[in-house]
Amino acid sequence: MTLRRSLQFALALVASGFALSEVLPQAKAQETGWVTLFDGKDLEQWDQVGKSNWHLADGTVIADTMDGKEAGYLVSKKPYKDFVLRVEFWPSDDANSGIYFRCLDAKKITDRTCYEANIFDQRPDPSYGTGSITRYVEINPMPKAGGKWNMFEITAKGRDITVVLDGKKTAELRNGMFDEGSIALQHGAGAIKFRKVQIKPL
Repeated sequence: MTLRRSLQFALALVASGFALSEVLPQAKAQETGWVTLFDGKDLEQWDQVGKSNWHLADGTVIADTMDGKEAGYLVSKKPYKDFVLRVEFWPSDDANSGIYFRCLDAKKITDRTCYEANIFDQRPDPSYGTGSITRYVEINPMPKAGGKWNMFEITAKGRDITVVLDGKKTAELRNGMFDEGSIALQHGAGAIKFRKVQIKPL
């Protein structure tokens, strides 16, 4: 290799090093503060409440049957107060599910003791169907989530709560009923899959 080519090669290495040094911190900064609660591998950060058949398959956790009429839940072992929560989910068309948060009692999950971002395309009263905050914020028209992967991004900061479904804000609430508590993933009917759950405390 000639001296000139050696210099060119060395300069190329230096330039690529600078490029990587700029990109990597940016990538890390984008993920700073995020905690993965579920990544498709295990349920170590969750307790099961109810009798749905939660099981791992193909990098997801799935529930599609339950023993009895009571809904089943995966409940976070830790409580959270102010946060941004991202949940990737796939519901069947007839699924009744939801993301509950700030739940007062980790062993008794209801929409009277938690806030719920609903997943329920076939809810008899669609006012509180998919994308709503059950009992608090109606939705019209209701988006459909069945049969495809979706993402909820839920932000709770003090009394202010927003729900964003697939990049579109579907509900906004200012309410101080519940200020801290567990997160719960529901299976109430049909089939529901979750493949990633991340939270960023605020």
